[in-house]
Amino acid sequence: MGDIWILTTASLVAVSCSMVGVFLVLRRMSLLGDAISHSVLLGIVLAYLAVGSRSVVAMMIGATVIGLLTAWLSNTLHRVSKLQTDASIGIIFTWFFAVGVILISVYAGQVDLDQECVLYGEIAFVPFDTVVWGESDIGPRAFWLILGVFLLNLLMVLIGFERFKLVAFHPALAVSLGVNVVFWHYLLMTMVSLTTVASFDAVGAILVVALLVIPASAAYLLAKSLKGMLWLAAGYAQLSVLAGYAVAVWLDSSIAASIAVMAGLLLMTTVLVLQVLKTRRQGRLVRA
Repeated sequence: MGDIWILTTASLVAVSCSMVGVFLVLRRMSLLGDAISHSVLLGIVLAYLAVGSRSVVAMMIGATVIGLLTAWLSNTLHRVSKLQTDASIGIIFTWFFAVGVILISVYAGQVDLDQECVLYGEIAFVPFDTVVWGESDIGPRAFWLILGVFLLNLLMVLIGFERFKLVAFHPALAVSLGVNVVFWHYLLMTMVSLTTVASFDAVGAILVVALLVIPASAAYLLAKSLKGMLWLAAGYAQLSVLAGYAVAVWLDSSIAASIAVMAGLLLMTTVLVLQVLKTRRQGRLVRA
C-alpha cells in the first residue's frame, strides 16, 4: 500500500507542476519558476516560526507571499537597475533561499526542516504522515495537500484557459483588448507558489524545478496546440514518475532524484528522435 501512496502522490505532484510549467515555458519564465521553488523556503520557515507549528494554511500563506514578492522584486530590480531579467531573478531568489537556509540553521531546534529535506525531499516517508478522520486513517497528509492544489490549479486553468492562452501567446493583443495582464501574471505566480509549497516537503526543490520545466519543454517540442501541450506535459510527467520510481527501486537510490534524471533522459530522447526524423526528411527532399 505504501508504494501506491508514493506513486499516487508523486503523480499528483508531477501533473500539478507540469500544468503550471506549460505556461511558464510558453512565457519564457522557466527561470522564475526555479526562483519561486527555491525562495518559498523563506516563506515556509517564517510561517513556521510565526505560528510554531507546520500549519498548512500558514505555510501556504507564507510561501505564496514570498513567491509573489520574488516575482515582483525581480521585475522591479530589472526595471530600476536595467539588469537583465535572468540576472535580476537570480539575485533575488538566491538571496531569499540563502536567508531561509540561515534561518533553518539558526533555529534548527524550532524548525522541523533541514537542508537535505529542502533539496531532495523524501517521498518514501510520505505514507507514514497520515491524516486521521474520526477513527479512520484516510491517507498521507502530503497526498491530500497536493490533491487540493491540483484541483485548484485545474479549476483556474479551466476557468481562465482563454485568458492564459491570450496572455501567453499575444500579450500585446491582450493589453489592447483590455485584459488585465498583470492580474493573470500574478495569478500564475500564485499557482506556482502554491504548487511548490505543496510539493516541497515530499519531493524537495530539485524535483519541483525539474517537473516545472522538463515535461512542459518536451511537450513544447511536439504539441500543435495549447491543449495538446498540456496533455503531453502531463503524460511526460507521469512517464517520468513511473520510470524514475522503477530506477530508484532497482538502484536503491533517491526517488526524487531518479524521477528528475528520467525526466531529463526522456527529454533528451525526444530531442534526439526529432533530430533523426528531421535529418531523414531533409535527406528525402534532397534525393527528390
